[in-house]
Amino acid sequence: MDERTLGTKISQDESVTYPANRVVILQPSYLPWIGYFEQMARADQFVYLDDVQYTRRDWRNRNKIRTNEGWAWLTVPVKQKNLYTQLLKETRIDNSTNWNKKHCSAIRVNYSHAPFFENYYPYFDSIYQKRWEFLLDLCYETTGYLKEVLNITTQTFRSSDFSVEGVKASRILSLCQKMGATHYLTGPLAHDYLSGVNFSQKGVELEYQEYDHPRYSQQYSGFIPNLSLVDLLFNAGDKSLDVLMNLNTN
Repeated sequence: MDERTLGTKISQDESVTYPANRVVILQPSYLPWIGYFEQMARADQFVYLDDVQYTRRDWRNRNKIRTNEGWAWLTVPVKQKNLYTQLLKETRIDNSTNWNKKHCSAIRVNYSHAPFFENYYPYFDSIYQKRWEFLLDLCYETTGYLKEVLNITTQTFRSSDFSVEGVKASRILSLCQKMGATHYLTGPLAHDYLSGVNFSQKGVELEYQEYDHPRYSQQYSGFIPNLSLVDLLFNAGDKSLDVLMNLNTN
């Protein structure tokens, strides 16, 4: 039986079985890496944590793609001057440079010979023709597209749509309770600030992602892991979900 199928809660009088509800809570990111989508695919409910402070030099506005020389950043410039405490959902893109033209060109130049380039490039070309004002609008649009082409059906929500207080661990736990979580799946870095005891006292089992990064065919020699999902997509096409979930694709 799938580990997500059933969870058990004990009432005062009898044992009652409820459907398990695994929740994942992650900040929106620009063209996320494949492990981001592995968590999304394993979740029953996925919450974009969009009402926290924007963090600089992080994954919110950038990610990596493959090049013939190794890898390169795709970075969306954002307005930050005198905005040290702005929330992620408030962060605006700096359109004073042609960053979108640069990103479109980088994808075209580095993936034009990839097996599935023609399948997906038209979407990216259309996206970079638009003028984006808020970083999150761009992140939601592109992440939603990648989720769709991967055929991930997980329900998604935004934390800003809920009335939840607290910071860091207490905020995450409150969101889990709001979502009716029985399990909370998170990344390994959360070991530093989450307490399994606190979660279990509220009826939530804390789980950590232990991601075995798959190797797949890249168009340049040598394999580089931890790239944006677009690298896998251009190289594996409709098998991308099976690859990132480490399923047998033979």
